[in-house]
Amino acid sequence: MKNSILILMFCLFIACKTDNKNDSSLPNSPAAEIEISHAKGFTIEKSNNGLTIIEVSSAWPGANTSFKYALIPKDKMASMTLNKDEYDAIIAIPIERLIVTSTTHIPSLEALGVLDKLVGFPKTELISSENARKLIDNGDIKELGNNETLNTEIAISLRPDVVVGFGMNNQNKAYETVMRSNIPIVYNGDWTEESPLGKAEWVKFFAPFFGLETKADSIFKSIEQSYFQTKSIVENVTKKPTVLTGGLYKDVWHVAGGKSWMAQFLKDAKTDYPWKDTSETGGIGLSLESVLATAQHADYWLNPSMLTSYEDIEESNKHYTQFDAYKNKTVFSNTIAKGATGGLLYYELGPMRPDLVLKDLIHIFHPELLPDHELFFFKPLE
Repeated sequence: MKNSILILMFCLFIACKTDNKNDSSLPNSPAAEIEISHAKGFTIEKSNNGLTIIEVSSAWPGANTSFKYALIPKDKMASMTLNKDEYDAIIAIPIERLIVTSTTHIPSLEALGVLDKLVGFPKTELISSENARKLIDNGDIKELGNNETLNTEIAISLRPDVVVGFGMNNQNKAYETVMRSNIPIVYNGDWTEESPLGKAEWVKFFAPFFGLETKADSIFKSIEQSYFQTKSIVENVTKKPTVLTGGLYKDVWHVAGGKSWMAQFLKDAKTDYPWKDTSETGGIGLSLESVLATAQHADYWLNPSMLTSYEDIEESNKHYTQFDAYKNKTVFSNTIAKGATGGLLYYELGPMRPDLVLKDLIHIFHPELLPDHELFFFKPLE
């Protein structure tokens, strides 16, 4: 009997030791990768101990450096030991105060219900969100100047847990100043994504900072489903209108490249885009003569620079009047829809809501298929 008790106690001891090896407080717990189905610029791994690793591989176009961030629950910061040299920042979560630097970040915070955590932003007049504007007007979101010349004194005084930055490279001296004050800089590369749903999926990037991964997944799935349902509306379309994009800037006409965000929208909206087979992911610089030769008879013209009326087109360049889309009054722009202080809705909310962008385009190019849709981002020129 005594031996049986000893054996039982020994087994319980071994079981406890085994359980300790799998204790969620240990930093080497196995990680599971969060599903990222469209975005190419970041990954998320989450361990059963609460440790979350976010790796950003595309902080800017052509980036050859990845950034790795470790997010640790506040109640485990003291017990969890990490090699600081392996990470660009180690952050205690959930965060309570943050600064973001691009209007594309605002819709994600709003959708997740954490807009009230935002304490600072560069060039606040660019923000169109009505809820964010109320916070700005109340003084809850402070003005920080420009992204490249961030007012570091104010930014540091706001005591943010994180600054979510973006840039063309990692040479932003303002960010270096902020980091020297032990405030982590986390790069967000949503703008480098080439696909509409890839941009929208960056809502998942923000979620781990607040412990809202499940909510972000639900938000994105809803957007994804809406996008695919909208795309299916034109599934059987056989007549594809031709579309011209862009306009002149200092004698160079910039059209959307064939692998760009806009080109994907035009493909999904069932149009014939003259530059669809090009390999550029951004814009393509062309001469006026080249564009005239290729797209003078295009059925539609999108985004003629920043021009918002046919009178502006005439005054800007007389050669614009040679295009059929000008003559037929089938020119539309995404720079007409603005927020209360002049921010452009398309560049703020468009990346987060590609389904609404696609609905606009289908209504424009195939009006018989979405006759009751009210244009949101794109508006006809006046």
